Amino acid sequence: MKKQTIAAALTTSAPVFFGYITIGFAYGFLLVKSGLNWYWAPVMSIFIFAGAAQFMAINLINQGKGFVEMGLAIFLLNARHMVYGFSVLERFAPFKRFKNYLIFGLTDETYALLTTVEAPEGTDPELFDFLITAFDQIYWLIGSTLGAVFGSLISWNAEGLDFALTALFVVLLIEQIKTLKRPGPFILGLAAPVIFYIAGLTEQALFFGILASSVGCFFLKKNNSNELKQEGKKCLE
Repeated sequence: MKKQTIAAALTTSAPVFFGYITIGFAYGFLLVKSGLNWYWAPVMSIFIFAGAAQFMAINLINQGKGFVEMGLAIFLLNARHMVYGFSVLERFAPFKRFKNYLIFGLTDETYALLTTVEAPEGTDPELFDFLITAFDQIYWLIGSTLGAVFGSLISWNAEGLDFALTALFVVLLIEQIKTLKRPGPFILGLAAPVIFYIAGLTEQALFFGILASSVGCFFLKKNNSNELKQEGKKCLE
């Protein structure tokens, strides 16, 4: 059963391998070219393991942002994982051995696999989910480490590569706009930090902007309950 489960998990996670090796390599390379030591790539990939958040962390560190600002920004970026968590509660409920790690390693891509693929007949469901999650993290770890080591060995000018982070968040923003279909939160999120920056709070603009826009979203006009339910279903699909 164990060998069959390992083979099934490897096959299922194969598409993530190609994506994580490539994007992870870019992340590791960018991290080194941003002035951080190469070993931070594997350290962050082991203990944080959140692709978009790791990209964001590079810029936040280089900008000298404090732990509170970085923590708040990354928390809001990864808040979608709370929705993921609710939707896999039933799947993880009977698990005993690897539940904590499964919660930790629930990335966008891993969530997509776990919610679309069932453990094949004759395999251990908990081990199957664990291996998919572990393999995905290993792929990301290998890619980011290779990119960081490669970047530390060559002197190629990586100017402009950091735009990959901007492009990544533009894609995430477009997907959220298409899903939510409400301009208010996005307008507020754009306006709040700009207002604080103009007001002279240049160093704290990000922190106060995130805080103000997060609080402000609670006071925006809500859609009717049926529309909210439909949006919730789309987020989970």
